[in-house]
Amino acid sequence: MPATTSFKLRHRHHALLLSASVLAFSAVCAAAPSVAQAATAHKHAAHSAAKKVKKPAIAPAAVAATPQRAAAPVQHYAAARPARMAVPAFVDHSVENVIVTGSALSTARNTSANPVQIVTAKQIQNTGASTLSEFFQRLPSVGSSGTYNTQTNGTGGASCLDLRNLGQNRVLVLIDGKRTTLNGDSNCVDLNAIPLQQVASVEILKDGGSELYGADAVSGVVNIKLRHDLNDANITIKGSITGYGDNPVGQISGYKGWNFDHGKGNLTLFGSYMTQGGIMQRNRAWAATPQSNNPASASSVRYGSSITPSGFLIGNTSGNQYSIANGQSTTYDGKRYNFGQEQSLVNALQDSNLTADTHYELNKHFDFYGNAQYGHKTSSTFMAAQPIASVPTSIYVPANYPGNLTGEDATLYRRLTEYGNRRTTTALDTFTGKLGVQGEIVHQWMYDLSYTYGKSQDTIQTRGVGNYLNTMREFGLVPSNLSDLSDPNTTYSYNPNSCAGYTGCVQSSALEPLSKEAAAYGNYTSRAHTTYQLRDLNLRIHNNHVVQMPWANGGDLGIALGMEHRGEQLTQTPDPMVQEGNTFGNPVAPTGGGFNVSEGYAQAHVQLLKNAMLAHDLSIDVQGRYSSYNTFGNAKNWKAGINWAPTQDIRFRGTIGTSFRQPNVYESYGGQAISFNAATDPCAQASSYGALANAVTANCAARGINTATFQQAGSGQIPTITGGNSKLHPETGRTYTFGAVLTPHWIPGLSTSAEFWHYTVNGMIGSLGTQYIVDSCYTGTDTAQCSNVVRSSNGQIATVSAVDQNIGTMIESGIDWDTNYRFRVSPHDTLIVDNNFQRLLTYKQQQTPGGQYYDFLGSIFYQGGSGQPITRDYATLTWQHGHFAVNYMMQYTSGMRWNNGTNDIVANGNARISTPAMVQNDISFDYSWNKWAFTGGIQNINNKKPPFLVDAATNTNTAQYGGFMYGRTFFLQAGLNF
Repeated sequence: MPATTSFKLRHRHHALLLSASVLAFSAVCAAAPSVAQAATAHKHAAHSAAKKVKKPAIAPAAVAATPQRAAAPVQHYAAARPARMAVPAFVDHSVENVIVTGSALSTARNTSANPVQIVTAKQIQNTGASTLSEFFQRLPSVGSSGTYNTQTNGTGGASCLDLRNLGQNRVLVLIDGKRTTLNGDSNCVDLNAIPLQQVASVEILKDGGSELYGADAVSGVVNIKLRHDLNDANITIKGSITGYGDNPVGQISGYKGWNFDHGKGNLTLFGSYMTQGGIMQRNRAWAATPQSNNPASASSVRYGSSITPSGFLIGNTSGNQYSIANGQSTTYDGKRYNFGQEQSLVNALQDSNLTADTHYELNKHFDFYGNAQYGHKTSSTFMAAQPIASVPTSIYVPANYPGNLTGEDATLYRRLTEYGNRRTTTALDTFTGKLGVQGEIVHQWMYDLSYTYGKSQDTIQTRGVGNYLNTMREFGLVPSNLSDLSDPNTTYSYNPNSCAGYTGCVQSSALEPLSKEAAAYGNYTSRAHTTYQLRDLNLRIHNNHVVQMPWANGGDLGIALGMEHRGEQLTQTPDPMVQEGNTFGNPVAPTGGGFNVSEGYAQAHVQLLKNAMLAHDLSIDVQGRYSSYNTFGNAKNWKAGINWAPTQDIRFRGTIGTSFRQPNVYESYGGQAISFNAATDPCAQASSYGALANAVTANCAARGINTATFQQAGSGQIPTITGGNSKLHPETGRTYTFGAVLTPHWIPGLSTSAEFWHYTVNGMIGSLGTQYIVDSCYTGTDTAQCSNVVRSSNGQIATVSAVDQNIGTMIESGIDWDTNYRFRVSPHDTLIVDNNFQRLLTYKQQQTPGGQYYDFLGSIFYQGGSGQPITRDYATLTWQHGHFAVNYMMQYTSGMRWNNGTNDIVANGNARISTPAMVQNDISFDYSWNKWAFTGGIQNINNKKPPFLVDAATNTNTAQYGGFMYGRTFFLQAGLNF
C-alpha cells in the first residue's frame, strides 16, 4: 500500500504541476492553439514542385470548409468555420479535386454518392476534448459499443471507435487513407494513442466500405488525416481540470517543417506529450456507492458486494450462509462491502508521440515519400482488493477447519484487502513506418505504391491478484487437484503445518486477516504481453479522365485499380501464473495466430451527363473487390452508387453494396478466460419474471434451490467463460443508403442533407449475453442454453459459457439529417448554425441463427453494454466577430428503456425501468492575435450528472453517458506559429 500511495501521489503531483503550469500560462496569454494547418491534410497526389507558401497563424481550414452550392453531397459537419481574415490563397481548396474517403478517384468535393461527414481540427479543438475518443462520443453516428476512457475494468486504457452501434470490430480506422497499427490487446486502432494536435481533419464514411477497403469496413470507414508538408513551426499547450479539482490534463505539442531543394522536398517533425490524471469513483457522489440490484421493493435494495474483508461461508450441503467474526463462523449478518470507494471511474493516461514525415518530388513521375510514427502510452486504473469467490479458484473450508462451526464443508468468500487494491498499469509502444512513391505513369494515369510496417507491444501489469497456492499454504489448505487449479470438483484437506520448509510462509487462518509478513508471501503481481504486427503492400492506380462520353453534355469516365497484400499476426501471452490459474484473478489462456490476404479492386465512375436539362450532374459509380484469404478462402464484394443533380440546388444520391468481415485473431484463436459480467441469477429474482415466474421457480427447485430464501453471492456479477472459436464463419452483409442534398442558391450559405441508411449483417460474430443465457435456461424459452450454465454444490452459479459464435442476423436502419447555415449579419459578424441529427428506425437482432428477432430499438442494456437511443442530435452555434468567436455546443440523447439483454424491463413496484433524455451544454471562446491563437471554454456547463442505471459497478452506463461523468470541466489552450 505505501508503494501504491507513493506512486499515485507522484503521478497526481506531476499531472497537477503540468496542468497548473499550462493553465497559468494560458491565463496570461488568453487561450487555444493555432489551427493554421488544419487544411493541410497530406495530399501526396497533389505535391507540387512550386515553392510552398507559408501558412498564416489563423484558421484557413474554415475557408476550405465553406459549402459550395454547385457541389453538395458531403455532410458538412465541419463546414462551419469562417476565416479570421480573407485568405485568397486558400479559397480554391474547397472546389479542388481531391480523393475523399469512399472513392479511389479524385473528384470535385461533395459530388460523391457516398455519405461522408467531414470534421476539421478546429471543431475538435473548440470542444476542449483531450483525446479523439472524447470528441467522437459527441457524434450521433458514433455508438456506445466501442471502448472509451470512462470504461476502466479490463480495457487496458484503450479507446476504440464504434459506428452505428455495430461494434468496434466492424469499423475500419485509417490514417491518411491507409491501414495502421492496431493495439494488440484491444484489437483496434487506439484513439488514445493518436496525438490530437496532429490531426488536420477526419472523414467518416457512414456506409459500408468493404468493396474498396476490404474487411472490417462493415459499418463504415473513419479516415484520420494528419498534418503534413508544413513549412513553419508551432507550439501549443493546453490545460484542463474538472470543477471537482480532479482529472487534471496537461498537453504540449509542437512541430517544425522545412522545404528544401526549391520546394521539391519537405521534412516535417512533430512531437507531443499529454497527461491525464483520472478520476476515482469515490469522488463522484452519484457513483460512490454502487447499487447491485433493481428490486420491486425499496427495502430490498442492495449496495456494493457481499464479499467483505471479513468474509462469509456458504455450506456446500445446506446452502446456508454464515458470517465470519473473530476467526470463526457465526450467524449471517448480511454486511456489504462498498468497492466503489476504491476503484477508478476514469483512466489515468500519459501519451508521448514522435512523427517524422518527408517527401521529395524528383519529377512528375516519381514523388518519394516516407512517414514514421512512434508512440508510447501508459494508462493506470484501480480496482478494489481481490475477492476470493467460487471461481476461478474456489476455496472450500473443510468441516474440521479451526473456526468452521457450520458442521459441513463450506465455500469461502472473502476480500483480500491485505493485498491492497488492485492496480493495473498498461504500457503500449506503437510504431508505424510507411515508404512509398507516387506520380504520373502516362497521360494522367496516376499511381501510388507504398509499403507499411507496423508493430505494437503491450505490457499489462496487475498488482494485488494474489498467489493462489502460496495463500492456500498459509491458510493450511491443501487442494486435491494440483494439476488443474480451476477444477470445480477440487476438495481441500487441512494441514496445520503446511508452511514447514517454505521460506517466508506464515501459518495463518483463512478466517482471520493476514499479517503484513503473510500478505507479502501470498501476494502477486501478474504481467502479460501482447504483440501485433502489420505488413501491407499497396498499389493504387487511377485516371479521372480516361475518356469523355461520346454524346452531348457527356462527362468523363474515371477508372481506379489497385491491389493489396496484407498480413496481420498477433500473440498474447498472459502471465504464466495466470495461465495456470495460480492467482485469484481471471485465468486467461494464450492467444496466437494471424492471416494473409491478397486483394484486388476496381472502380469506375461515369458522369453520364453534365450541365444538361434536368441533369446538372448525372453520375454512376461501381466498385468491386476480390479477396483471397489463407484462412477462409475467397470473397467478393461490390457496391454501386448513383448521383443525380437536376439543378445546382438539389442532388439525389443512393448506394447499395455488400460487406464482408473475417473473424479476427481473438475471435478465431482467442484463449478462454473468465470475465465477471453484470447479470442476476434468475433464482435470486424469480418474482420479477411476471408470467414466467412459476417456470423459473420450478426450474430452480429442480436444481435444489429455494427461490424464497436464495441469495446471489457477489456484487451482481456472474463468472462467464469467454474466448475464441476456430469454427467461426465470416460475416456477410448488405448496406444501402439513399438521400438528397439541398444547397439553394436563393439562400446563400445553406446546405442541408437527409439520408436513409440500412444495414443487414448475417452470421454476426459475437457472444450471447450472460443474462440472456441464464434467463433462456430458467424460463424455459431455450432449454438448450442450460448446458452453458454450471452451478456449484452450494447452489451458486459457478460459470456461464459464452464463447464466440455466429449468433444470427442484425438489422439496423435510420435517418441522418445534417444542416449547415452560414450567414453574415454585418460586415464584421457572421453566424454559423451546424446540426447533425440521427433518428434510429430499426435495431433488431437474432440471438441464434434463424431464431426470433429481439427488438432493441430505444433500449439500453442497463447491466452494461450499448444503448440504442431513438434520437441523437449534436448542434453548434457560432458567432464570429473579426478575430473573436463564441461557440455553443449541445448534445441531445433521447431516453431509453432498460433491457436485460432479452427483454425490456416492465414496471414492477419500485424497480427502475428507464433513463430520461439527456442534454449536455458546452461553450468555448476563440481569439487570434498576430501569430497567437487562443481557445478556452467549459464542458458540461450545467454540471449535469449521468442518469442512474443498475450496472452493479458505477450506477450508470459508462459508454453511453461518458461525457457526463467528468462533471463541469474548464479548459484553456494557447498556440504560437513562428
